[in-house]
Amino acid sequence: MINQLTLGVGLKDEATFANYYAGQNGPLIQELKKTASGVGDRVIYFCGSGGQGCTHLLQASCHEATHHKQTSVYLPMASLIEYSPAIFDGLESLMLICIDDVHLIAGRPQWEEAFFHAYNRIHDAGGRLIVTANVMPKSLGLALPDLVSRLSWGVAFQLQSLTDAEKLAVLVMRADRRGMTLSEEVGKFILNHCPRHMSTLFAALDALDKASLAAQRKLTIPFVKTVLQI
Repeated sequence: MINQLTLGVGLKDEATFANYYAGQNGPLIQELKKTASGVGDRVIYFCGSGGQGCTHLLQASCHEATHHKQTSVYLPMASLIEYSPAIFDGLESLMLICIDDVHLIAGRPQWEEAFFHAYNRIHDAGGRLIVTANVMPKSLGLALPDLVSRLSWGVAFQLQSLTDAEKLAVLVMRADRRGMTLSEEVGKFILNHCPRHMSTLFAALDALDKASLAAQRKLTIPFVKTVLQI
């Protein structure tokens, strides 16, 4: 049986493919959808820097798997690395396993070995594996060459960053889905005055959503300046 710790890792409702602006990452999204539905590549590895959406896409894959009646689990290594490698036990009983930030196991012999054996069990059982990290497999610094080889078996992608125009499109899309109207002028103002890290921009949008509801105000530049203190 899977350790109860892994079962306690929840998915965000908004972390869906429909709520992700693909930009130049369309080919990756298509592969993730196929694998999550049970018909795509057995192993997908993709990497990106913080804020590019690796976690969102892994959780979206789990939501997609559920839609196709595929059992799945999402494992964020940033939250689990201080526990026991036993969290990998029993994963082969699931159809889709999504592991986030696998680079965190590099240099930890017990974790590397446990993941190596889990990988083999998942593969032998016919399961599918989606893994994210901050670099490609050969640059992870893993001590086990065979694990580097395993992670290189499937298809690999490097997440492409969004352009400023695409980030603006994302903000407009997210605002619209919250029932807010974000004009291009106000959107550009936010981009020009906030750090352009997507997680920071989403946090700003969340703050504006709450403030506009409370004050019953539209999103204008003066209102944005007041709420975000810029």
